[in-house]
Amino acid sequence: MAHYSCKMISEFHQLVEKVSQLAELAQALRRENAELRMNLAALSSENAELAARMQEAQKRVSALLEKIPAVE
Repeated sequence: MAHYSCKMISEFHQLVEKVSQLAELAQALRRENAELRMNLAALSSENAELAARMQEAQKRVSALLEKIPAVE
């Protein structure tokens, strides 16, 4: 290592540190992405359930309205 300058070694260490930070950030983003996908799946499921409940409620209201005698 005698023929490498201190500046070159320092720059190499800085590059290693930046690559390490980038790897950590990429891993954190992967975790966050996985969490967001799970949240999206849960919310999509909940949304579908609520839409089905609303449709059922609409059918019930329509059925009740049909039973009400018409006012003349």
